[in-house]
Amino acid sequence: DAGIANAEDDAKAAEALSLVIDKTDFASMEIVGQFNLGFIIARRHTSPTALADAHGNGRGHMDDLFIVDQHAADEKYNFETLQQTTEIISQKLIRPQPLELTAADEILATENLDVLKRNGFEIDIDDDATFGDGHRLKLCAQPISENTVFDVKDLEELLHLLQDRPTGQMVRCSKARAMFAMRACRKSVMIGMALDRRQMTSVVRHMGMIDQPWNCPHGRPTMRHLSDIS
Repeated sequence: DAGIANAEDDAKAAEALSLVIDKTDFASMEIVGQFNLGFIIARRHTSPTALADAHGNGRGHMDDLFIVDQHAADEKYNFETLQQTTEIISQKLIRPQPLELTAADEILATENLDVLKRNGFEIDIDDDATFGDGHRLKLCAQPISENTVFDVKDLEELLHLLQDRPTGQMVRCSKARAMFAMRACRKSVMIGMALDRRQMTSVVRHMGMIDQPWNCPHGRPTMRHLSDIS
């Protein structure tokens, strides 16, 4: 399948890119210019440094050119910002809904009430109920959005995602991620838009401020290594 093959190629390209460049490099990249009203040409020019990595190796002289997809890069910055800062609006239920959860999920929910609330799920705890009987927690509000319908399945997905995360770390269900990806796309710099040096610099600097700058929300690489010109 061509779609699967392209996705695998994009993943390999992103992995290879993360070995060539470090996120700290974005802060000092020089903007060379814009290409074809869709791409930013950036130069990483560094001098040898005595700073050692985890293996005791310093970074030598580097002089490389990179091509940055202006829409994909800006979209990923906006997407991660929305992921971290958005509190989804919730709607109170007329009648609180008992949640039949395992004891483990009950603990997860009670330890992450704030995370769930920021996702639009508000939960009441019945302190008189027996722990682990599946009826101690009740859903009293759930997220609401103009174009997305949320339900208990999304809460269950959040609890599943929280299993492998530190307490309090933000997670989002797949519906919310899709919603944020759409919003990020609409508010981002578009292909075909002329950018001045300040705008290009902002796009590149922002890449060093997010968790995963290598791919856009849809999986496309945000940049490619063009050449070593040292």
